[in-house]
Amino acid sequence: MKRNCCLAFAALACAANAHADPDDYVHLPAVEYGEREIDFKFGSQHGGGDESRANTSIGFGYSPTQWWFTEFYGKWEHPSGESTRFDEFEWENKFQLTEPGQYWADAGFLIEIERPSDHAEGWEFKLGPLFQKDFGIWQVNFNPLFERAVHAAEPQVTELHYEWQVKYRWREELEFGAQGFGNLGEWDHWAPGSEQEHKLGPAIFGKVLLGGRNTIVWNAAWLFGASDAAARNTFRLQTEYEF
Repeated sequence: MKRNCCLAFAALACAANAHADPDDYVHLPAVEYGEREIDFKFGSQHGGGDESRANTSIGFGYSPTQWWFTEFYGKWEHPSGESTRFDEFEWENKFQLTEPGQYWADAGFLIEIERPSDHAEGWEFKLGPLFQKDFGIWQVNFNPLFERAVHAAEPQVTELHYEWQVKYRWREELEFGAQGFGNLGEWDHWAPGSEQEHKLGPAIFGKVLLGGRNTIVWNAAWLFGASDAAARNTFRLQTEYEF
């Protein structure tokens, strides 16, 4: 059943240029059955080859099964020198494919569908595997993701993006690490190095236990552009209320 759902969504997406937002975050493969969450994300970027802007999103998510988590978002953007405006709706689906520690790495699969407010941008799809590996007190995540738009006013290509994270699990309420995001261009014909987007930097993570299943989980990072096409500075924050 789990495999069939992933294949069905993947077929839809492949029958489908997506833009990277400063509030993008690193997806984790684990799913907790019955969990509900209210998710707030914010990101702001300045300088460098990418345009200066801020993005905000608010979502509600739920895990109806032990292997599927689904979430709906509303997203807003604030381009530099302009007023804040609604950007798009997003439907995110995450599938847990392995049990923790079952294989050499924990694995999941992500599928996102976005509908921009500007319908000339079509429907945007993002999909790909999610990997997580523990090395004692260290945790490493790496996710190669494919993005494409369909039914857009202009021809689009499938792009290869990535996100990664390294975390030192010092204590549950405060952890340290690093995060990175990038866009290599067309998935089977990477863009020249000067046109690729790469950014990375330090990150912190935390969890506040409120009793029962009520928990606040947060993470934040300051990312620096590692290529000419990337924003010079990006700040991102994600806060989840889980219940």
